[in-house]
Parts: sequence; C-alpha cells; structure tokens
Amino acid sequence: MTIQFKALPTDNVRALQRGGADAYGHRPERQVSDGDGVPCRHCLKNVAAGDAYLVLAYRPFPELQPYAETGPIFLHAQECERAPEDAALPEMLESSDYIVRGYGRNDRIVYGSGGVIATPDIAARAETLLERDDIAYIHVRSARNNCYQCRIERA
Repeated sequence: MTIQFKALPTDNVRALQRGGADAYGHRPERQVSDGDGVPCRHCLKNVAAGDAYLVLAYRPFPELQPYAETGPIFLHAQECERAPEDAALPEMLESSDYIVRGYGRNDRIVYGSGGVIATPDIAARAETLLERDDIAYIHVRSARNNCYQCRIERA
C-alpha cells in the first residue's frame, strides 16, 4: 500500500496568514522563531531562526463533535509552499517518536489504533493501519503534547 503525508490545505493557510480567525475565532498570534521546534503544518518544515511564525488554534476535523480535538499549531507567517503529498516522512518530524492514531469515516478515533511510534516506523505503522477497512485516515501528533502534526491517507 502507498501512503501520503498531507499538509494543511493552502486556501485555509492563506486565510490564516492574512489574519483570518483560528478555530476559536481569534486572530493568530505572531512570534519569531528561535529555530528550535517550530514545525509549520503547511510546508511540513521547521520555521528557521529569525523567521516569523503564527501560533493558532486548529481543529483538523470538518465539524464539532466529541472527538474533534482542537489545539495549538504553528505556520510560517509568510507564504510558504505546501508540502507535496507523498510517502516521504516530513522534514519537520524530528522528535524520536509521535502518536499515530486512526480515525473512521465518521471522524471519530478508532479505538485500539493509537500508539506512540518511533519516527522511523511511522510510515510502516500507517500502512498497517490503513489496511483496515474501519480506518479512513491517520493523524500524526506530538507524543509529548498531543499537538496535531499532519495527516496520512491512502495514496
């Protein structure tokens, strides 16, 4: 099976970069990166030291429901190119491990699918999970803070 890592849609990101409201109705906060641990969810690269970035509340689900987690994410403040949708592990995934968790077509967690996975093993774990009929897509989340990183789907 072929998988693809998916960044946030460009239309949504451009709206936020232009001052649009986040998931809580607030304007994104602007910060300057020290170059450490500021992964942009659009280009799937880290924001370089000295570059401006946005901090905002993001809900990677189409509607409110009990499993629709909302949390903080980072984006480049200036326009950046969206990461290609392919099987390559995103550059920004630098931690030793991440939560990898499956969701059904109803956007609910598929219980038993989640786990803390070593970064080099994320793609293999995603392929295994996506072989299941009850899993529509996967989230990669921080193993320390549960922050949304990116989505994985079947190619």
